[in-house]
Amino acid sequence: MKKNWIFLITLFLGLNVSAQTTPVGFRPQEYIDLLDLGAKSYFGKDSCNTATMLYRSPEVGLKNIFDVWLRPDQTAVICIRGTVVNTASWLENFYSAMTPAIGKLQVNDSTSFTYKLAEDPKASVHVGWMIGLAHMAPGMVNQINKIYTEKNVKNIIIFGHSQGGALSFLTTSYLYYLQQEGGIPKDISFRTYCSAAPKPGNLYYAYDYDYITRNGKSFTIVNAADWVPESGFSIQTLDDFNTINPFTNIKPTLKKQKMLARWYLNSVYNKLDNGSAKANKRFSKYLGKKLFPQVKKYLPQLREPVYATSMNYMRAGVPIVLITDSSYHVKFDKPADQLFQHHFFEPYEWLVRRIYLQ
Repeated sequence: MKKNWIFLITLFLGLNVSAQTTPVGFRPQEYIDLLDLGAKSYFGKDSCNTATMLYRSPEVGLKNIFDVWLRPDQTAVICIRGTVVNTASWLENFYSAMTPAIGKLQVNDSTSFTYKLAEDPKASVHVGWMIGLAHMAPGMVNQINKIYTEKNVKNIIIFGHSQGGALSFLTTSYLYYLQQEGGIPKDISFRTYCSAAPKPGNLYYAYDYDYITRNGKSFTIVNAADWVPESGFSIQTLDDFNTINPFTNIKPTLKKQKMLARWYLNSVYNKLDNGSAKANKRFSKYLGKKLFPQVKKYLPQLREPVYATSMNYMRAGVPIVLITDSSYHVKFDKPADQLFQHHFFEPYEWLVRRIYLQ
């Protein structure tokens, strides 16, 4: 009897330790299966052992495509393709000024796309990926309503790798607020895996995203050796803080100082503030207005979007950080000119298996 109790206690403790190693809601094998679907999407394949393809969208926007797959457990997967070897596809990434997370985009002469991706008017997102979402979203909504009506699908996973991961952030936000407004059925449940994704928007967008996907509804999976999730360029200015803060309201305090101290502190403050503000304007100009004519070549009827003032890019989603070790680098390190050696599907799958499934 005593041995049985010892066995049960050991088993219980072992289960507890195991549970603590995997974040709540993250399913390693499910993520590996999603990586396989991502590869199928990228290479244009339409068959898979874990799911059946229901739909592949036409290429829209700046070379954007999404697939709809159905698993045997009646869970659908919206799989968004990442960047492909094409100038227009890369331009979508580089066109990285921000646009407000609530607004309207004139897609062509006859079509406008009204969207809401956050509650906070200070929230803003990557403008290139906003254009990608604007072109895919109507088709996504049609497919969601179709599989709900025809196949009674109520559980949907949104997945993308790289650019597809970035678009998965915006898609999740868009569908959440559309669902609140009755645009899709209320009883559909969404979960999201953003794999190898760059940062999608500013701090206030990240706040909103993490709030609406709380309780383990969204994960951002990052290989610590991969540079792509570290992009885009992030510049924080005084305008990026909440209204009540000690930095933007420092002038009255400085006026109370003695003349020499006031002169010196004002000088330092202005240099710090002006430096970040100028950098912010410069990045927004060259990654926004200066790039739009290039975008216009591929989307001639697109109206230039409104730009936000923020370039304060932040990560969002529950982080699943895949730390590398010497065995990983022996296997995956390649010459430095191979920029995406740590970004493809294989190193991500290898790390998840090693960390979570061994």
